[in-house]
Amino acid sequence: MSNHTNHAPPILLTIAGFDPSCGAGVGADLKTFAAHNCYGVAAVTALTVQSTQGVISVHATPSATLRAQLDTLVEDIALAGIKIGMLANRANASVVCEFLDKHKPPHVVFDPVFRPTAGNAELLDTSGLKFVRDELLKRVDVITPNIPEAEFLTGMEVKDLAAMKTAGQKLIEMGARAVVVTGGHLDKPIDVFCVGSEVEMFGGDHVRSPNTHGSGCTFSSAIVAQLASGQQLREAVILAKAYVTKAIEKSYQIGKGAGPLNQLFRFHQEQPPRGVHEVPQHGMHPAAEPAAH
Repeated sequence: MSNHTNHAPPILLTIAGFDPSCGAGVGADLKTFAAHNCYGVAAVTALTVQSTQGVISVHATPSATLRAQLDTLVEDIALAGIKIGMLANRANASVVCEFLDKHKPPHVVFDPVFRPTAGNAELLDTSGLKFVRDELLKRVDVITPNIPEAEFLTGMEVKDLAAMKTAGQKLIEMGARAVVVTGGHLDKPIDVFCVGSEVEMFGGDHVRSPNTHGSGCTFSSAIVAQLASGQQLREAVILAKAYVTKAIEKSYQIGKGAGPLNQLFRFHQEQPPRGVHEVPQHGMHPAAEPAAH
């Protein structure tokens, strides 16, 4: 028996809802963390009833239970970063703010999820939205709204690139430290990155695929994973955007509606032709060999 102890990779926390189809929410976040060689833990803010065809209902976790989840995790584990997603209501948003104030964790990325792309269920109540604007916005390192979410937060209409820039700068004025307004809803997916008075645009290729369920969750999770691994924010955003594009490109259908991204595309290797067998090297099974990136 070897006495060697393996060192843990960065440990990241997702605070988000549970999607039974695992296309979005904590399921997407944990897969994204794993794809970036990080270990993920989760505090669940709500159980949803949903499939690839949409969200049917949302059942918020009691705020005392969410607080207990967070306290129990932070007492045991040193966190390298946090992704915040769906909060469900003001009570849970308040618990998260208290947690951030008390523990001041590094690298906090917030994906402000308010409404699902498919389905009519609300993912954050009205008083929760106001609390997010007034309190949570200024406590995180970067916020990653898509165009409809930027409209909800700022109260302004966002229909084009110029309006995305204005919305990003308004969110900075409202207290956000950094903002990425994602342009997946545009014909050409251009993201607008705002830090202070600086505004930068990141272009990208539009992947024609219906399988984009959880793309916002995946993007924000990839950013925090890159930050926890030592990247600066600008580089983390660029790398996360490239990762999401490839995860959409490599996606596949799992149900009757919009499928999830393939967060684990790097782990999928072509099967060798029948009759061809790989010989393990150095006593390692092929599956244990480091994957090429």
